[in-house]
Amino acid sequence: MEPLKFLSDDEVKAMHEATLKIMSEVGIIWTHKPSLDILLQAGCSMKDNRVLIPPDLVMDSVAKANKRPKIRGRNGTVNELGGGNLFFHNLGGARDVFDARTGTHHAATHEDCINATRVLDALPNCNNVTPFFTPPDVANEMMALYMFRHTLSHTTKPVQGPGIQFGHEVKYAVEMAAVLGIQPHEITLSLSPVSPLTMHDVAAQAIMDMANAGVIHANLPAPTGGATSPMTITGSLVQQSAETLAPLVLAQIMNPGSGVVYCGRLGLLEPRTGLIWGGVELGMSSAATVQLGHYYGFAVNVYGFSTNAHTLDAQNAFERGLNASLPALAGADELSGIGEMEAGVMGSFAQMVLDNELAKSVHRQRQGMSADAEHLAVEIIGNVMDSNRNYLASKHTLKHLRAGEMALTKLAERNSWDTWEEKMGRKQMADHATDEAERILREHVVPPLEPAQEAELDKILAAAERETVKKK
Repeated sequence: MEPLKFLSDDEVKAMHEATLKIMSEVGIIWTHKPSLDILLQAGCSMKDNRVLIPPDLVMDSVAKANKRPKIRGRNGTVNELGGGNLFFHNLGGARDVFDARTGTHHAATHEDCINATRVLDALPNCNNVTPFFTPPDVANEMMALYMFRHTLSHTTKPVQGPGIQFGHEVKYAVEMAAVLGIQPHEITLSLSPVSPLTMHDVAAQAIMDMANAGVIHANLPAPTGGATSPMTITGSLVQQSAETLAPLVLAQIMNPGSGVVYCGRLGLLEPRTGLIWGGVELGMSSAATVQLGHYYGFAVNVYGFSTNAHTLDAQNAFERGLNASLPALAGADELSGIGEMEAGVMGSFAQMVLDNELAKSVHRQRQGMSADAEHLAVEIIGNVMDSNRNYLASKHTLKHLRAGEMALTKLAERNSWDTWEEKMGRKQMADHATDEAERILREHVVPPLEPAQEAELDKILAAAERETVKKK
């Protein structure tokens, strides 16, 4: 199925040209001298405290980047990004857990961090795992490394992320991945510039360390339309693109050909509450981000499952269904947000299971329909009419059921009212998802690491903690 276009080719080109104008005439706040020296030597200039990046340097950097990076899990699974497949992964960095059984929420515990990874490992439509919850009582400088270390132990899938803030995190994340035999160019790390158009010193150093290590850059600008970027969607997307491409330029100067995933996390301001809005505009902005990223030839990772809802309610289903479908139909390479609730502040094990089902339906949407002779089935229709039989007995029916003509759900209600009431106990989809999440946590076993690998990961984490304590 051809990707749907939410913007015309001329509109995408206009956004590209506006991005180059922002980078070359408005500039990026950048004060980190070691990285500035590299940029200035490559042809950039300064305007007060902002670096101006010329269009030719931007496009030369885009041309050099590896736009089809591959990430690998410890079970050997390799996901090639940008090859035409759609991959799904979960929200990263949620603070709170929604308990679907009781309808309450609580701050994430260490056990929740582990259990989230185990559930995601079991879900067939979650392709990559990002460290989900932020554990309590962990210093900010150690947060990403702690999450990464414990995610590696509890999934065999490729690990996406984590988002980092500091250069030392790159070194230790690479060392941890190496314990599992995963090379730097097979892992992604991400960093969020500060909107609008600001690259703080610690972030600039982290970009340099990422480039030197050779990891895949999946940087995550997260402007808020109406607060830290323009209220208009396309205006915010242009700023977001400049925030995406600026660190790419530095990385490609330092390490030409290193892997890049073009990402965007634009949200719009809800003017009545001051919070980030998860309505249909989020899906529209994600779809437009896909088009702009594909203009440059990159694999694109955007929000998919996103909502402001606090429970597994109608708003939740309404918002995440729209926000997943629009960028998927636009041709997204990765959709983020499995398990996400409350605009990323909260997550739920039941929500993860529900999103696994939604991902299956989104794949079916992207598959589209065929009008070849086999699917038009004129001969089959004739045979049924001539034999006075029905289609249930036809091999054609079974063949296309097996081929995925229908995305059969395990969770949605498909019975009559009487059966639903008498045999199913009026359980709804969220109830089935809660049951399934609890079953996974009881039964799913992740192949363990070797004891020596666990010990080595602990050793690396301890070394990282000593370094951050020493720096303080």
